[in-house]
Amino acid sequence: MKKYIFYITVALPILGWAQTPKDTIITELNEVVVSTKVPKNYEKLPNQVEVITAKQIDFQNFQSTAEVLSNSGSLFVQKSQQGAGSPAIRGFEASRVLLLVDGVRMNNLIFRAGHLQNIVTVDESILDNVGIFYGPSSTLFGSDALGGTVAMTTKRAKFLSEVKNKFTGGVATRYSSSNEEKSVSFNLNFATSNFASFTSLAYNDFGDLKMGKRKNHNGDFFGERPFYVATISGVDQLMVNDDKYVQKNSGYKQYNFMQKLAYKTNSGFEHGLNLQFSTSSNVPRYDRLTDPSSSNGLRNAEWYYGPQQRVLAIYSLTKNNAFLGSNMKANFAYQNAQESRHNRRFGNYNLQHREENVNMYSASLDLTKKFSKSELFYGFESYFETLKSSAYAKNVNTGVQTDLDTRYPNDDNNMMRNDFYVSYNHTISKKTFWNAGGRVGYTTLKSTIADDTFFSLPFNSISQGNLTYSGALGIVHNASNNVMLKANLSSGFRAPNIDDLAKVFESVPGTLIVPNEDLKPEKTVTADLGFVIKSDSKRFKLENTYFYTRLYDAIVTAPSTYNGLNTVIYDGSPSAVFANQNKGKAFITGLSTNVTIAVLDNFHFNAGFNYTLGRVVENGNQSPLDHISPYFGKIGFLYNQKSVNLEAYMLYNGKKALSDYSSSGEDNLAYAPATGMPAWETYNFKAGFTVIEGGTLFAGVENILDTQYRTFSSGINAPGRNIYAGLKYTF
Repeated sequence: MKKYIFYITVALPILGWAQTPKDTIITELNEVVVSTKVPKNYEKLPNQVEVITAKQIDFQNFQSTAEVLSNSGSLFVQKSQQGAGSPAIRGFEASRVLLLVDGVRMNNLIFRAGHLQNIVTVDESILDNVGIFYGPSSTLFGSDALGGTVAMTTKRAKFLSEVKNKFTGGVATRYSSSNEEKSVSFNLNFATSNFASFTSLAYNDFGDLKMGKRKNHNGDFFGERPFYVATISGVDQLMVNDDKYVQKNSGYKQYNFMQKLAYKTNSGFEHGLNLQFSTSSNVPRYDRLTDPSSSNGLRNAEWYYGPQQRVLAIYSLTKNNAFLGSNMKANFAYQNAQESRHNRRFGNYNLQHREENVNMYSASLDLTKKFSKSELFYGFESYFETLKSSAYAKNVNTGVQTDLDTRYPNDDNNMMRNDFYVSYNHTISKKTFWNAGGRVGYTTLKSTIADDTFFSLPFNSISQGNLTYSGALGIVHNASNNVMLKANLSSGFRAPNIDDLAKVFESVPGTLIVPNEDLKPEKTVTADLGFVIKSDSKRFKLENTYFYTRLYDAIVTAPSTYNGLNTVIYDGSPSAVFANQNKGKAFITGLSTNVTIAVLDNFHFNAGFNYTLGRVVENGNQSPLDHISPYFGKIGFLYNQKSVNLEAYMLYNGKKALSDYSSSGEDNLAYAPATGMPAWETYNFKAGFTVIEGGTLFAGVENILDTQYRTFSSGINAPGRNIYAGLKYTF
């Protein structure tokens, strides 16, 4: 089996986990594949790509995939509740960042532009790696990849030639003090020469999250929970919280299952079946539970998401040299995503239920052709998605059920995407590589309203068809043995979905978003310039990437009118009218810097810094673009021996000044201090010890100083001091 050597410059102090030769900080990865659409040697790619491996995820011991990403220092993650995580890349978030699981899109026709929680439905314990593609990657992956793509690849079913025994597997447990987390996962691989099976089960129990008790030296105390609502004998009551640092009613449970089967035929075909299921208990929408009320103290008595259910089934067929000398992989997939919202005001005993059921059907064909000095990637993708939106209200005391307006149009809703793509990578010489690619497709959307009794609209159907396209061109040049130069020009697109065009939605109290049937796709063009400097001994490496993005026909939530009125009564309260609009142009610019130093053979220093600036440009005036995080990064040290791994690191985040908040409401100023979100930093320590053969003990302390803080645009405080311990045994 071949081995590939990569120089990974991610800002992760776990870099160097594998035992490396003396005087080197190279990480050896045994055929880590984050996508079948790019070369395995990422140094030949002109765009910024970073990888988080399974070994890193195991050592870090974070509670969810959202925590894995947010603590990497590589991207920013927003949270409205504990059971959430909305990744932001280069100032783009939610429906402008593409999420992939085993090459299949998670993004669907109701992915919203605000903040999402879908990524927590992917169990971190089943991940083989996470690839983060920065900048527009629509050419490779399609619509929505404006800011970038998070490509999550799960563990494979391994054949007997890849493992020591027919049966291999492991079990892992973990306890965390900040939310009294109790987690356990189990996996089993069965292997023969031509058949393999991989099974994974995981359970997580997250209690109410405790925030830090010590004042952030950059700000004041904020976000404490002195009161909460309890319903006693059918009557809502405002209760005093025994511990104001415990974020009452933020806990939930998570259940995950995965089954993979693989079969090799004598003719060279490999058949694969990939089944994934994830669900949860009800997940409290914590930020809404803290909305104040002048009359009752708190506005809402109940606000929670129903079980977040995700079903994914993929049948895959692969064969080398299958078509015109090309390696082939065909995927046929089905997904079902169910999400629901349940809420009622304090003293109002009619609990509102809004339920969404999404089905996605997809087929893709990916082909790879290798030449002596180049590689050609090309293929086709097709996705068809449907939505059923329903709603009702039910009195929690009497059980009487009444009709209610739906979140989305209550009749037929569907989208279809069909795309062709091609990407060509060529080696000009030992020093120079270049890449070019393109994608073209057509997207249709149809949505009809069967009943508009609750909120009459000027239309009862929406139908759109959009031609979509993107391209990329880049070059990598090794100016010397110590200096590498990179340049890349790429475009991206995002076709409006049902959530953009057709919903009636209260984003924050007092702000109502109404449909706009005239939306067009938004598009980006990004230029990347980067360099890598490394020493001859490979003990030092500096990577820097600067980018500049122009966003055209940006879909921005802005003030609007409804029937000539800029304020209407919605859900019993006056609300200012907003609508999604193509607000001309916007720009985003920034830089990312990472440095790695091998201080000693087994002692490494790593540091990362990320900065982003975004502005909407309209009539010669500039205003803040939403979802632009303050500067952030990670600095740390790692010590690793064969049986001992230690890490000490600092996560840090800059201040988000009041003047930098967007007026759209998506930055959630209502859940921030009056002067904006202060800067913060946390200090953390982690350890892993091999105690017996196959057995590893993990332990650590996060937020050692117990600092009280909240990340930008989030609606819940971050964990306070968290002491955790876990044991993993593999056989």
